[in-house]
Amino acid sequence: MLSIVIPVLNEVESLDPLYQEIEEVAAANGLEIEVIFVDDGSTDGSWDAIRRLAAGDPRVRGLHFRRNFGKSAALTAGFDEALGELIITLDADLQDDPHEIPRFLAEVGKGVDVISGWKKVRHDRWTKVVPSRVFNWLVRAMTGVGLHDHNCGMKCYRREVFDEVRLYGELHRFVPVLAAARGFSVGELVIHHRPRKFGRSKFGGAARFVKGFIDLLTVRFLTGYGQRPQHLLGTIGLTTFLIGAIGLAYLSGYWAVAQWKPEWRLVPLHERPALYYSLGLLIFGGQVLSIGVLGELIVAYHDRAFRTFSISARTGLTAPDTSAVTEIANTPRLP
Repeated sequence: MLSIVIPVLNEVESLDPLYQEIEEVAAANGLEIEVIFVDDGSTDGSWDAIRRLAAGDPRVRGLHFRRNFGKSAALTAGFDEALGELIITLDADLQDDPHEIPRFLAEVGKGVDVISGWKKVRHDRWTKVVPSRVFNWLVRAMTGVGLHDHNCGMKCYRREVFDEVRLYGELHRFVPVLAAARGFSVGELVIHHRPRKFGRSKFGGAARFVKGFIDLLTVRFLTGYGQRPQHLLGTIGLTTFLIGAIGLAYLSGYWAVAQWKPEWRLVPLHERPALYYSLGLLIFGGQVLSIGVLGELIVAYHDRAFRTFSISARTGLTAPDTSAVTEIANTPRLP
């Protein structure tokens, strides 16, 4: 089964034509599908439209958030509900073309785990296109995942990707990066991008760029140092600590000379800015080293759901007998 997850935020005019296109593609290609609409706190009647579609087609399901929780939350909820072995995401604004779905499935059939769409020719305002290209360049430079369009909402995943990749905040655009860090293969597909017909874009502005850059730093830390935080924090802390220690050693020699040679009339130690810089670096370095140690302790005792490795297949192994554990787990608790 193919699960199609669609986050929705005030797109009531687009839902019926989008559903019709998906139904046409499924019928023309003989696809077994389910469509999961996740209403992220819409206020324009989108939920009523989703309920109507679900009542008319058992393949359609809907989730309704109490308020707007963000796209990552909507996608996570949809992934949790999905039953298919493959999951495709696309936006509800009709700019993503459902007729591209067979091409995504063909690419996944070649053995790729994650396929990201690339809106090579975009039909958006330049104020949205230019920042997006700058952002994508930064992501490629900092993560090494060479996708041209990390922001594209149309992507295809194997189900097992979300057994290991956890979304929160605004990390939905970085799923290919997080998946690649776990060893999943990532590919790209040039897709047809259509002009917006209804409503307006829910994204844009300087605030989005700033938040995206902060999220990029988070992803860079998670993928590069998530299992070895002391490699980064320890390097920073040890470097600043040593610079501060060298500065204090120099100032100690300076003070000793001032005591032995009062006729030189050297500047009093407490009037030298280097003293305060050295003390600050020493204290800062010690604190960062301590934070690194705490980070290592957290990683060492972390939940096994976030192991440092990823297993793609097993052979010749017998699963351990867990019947006793299951029996204990199912035993009713005493009041």
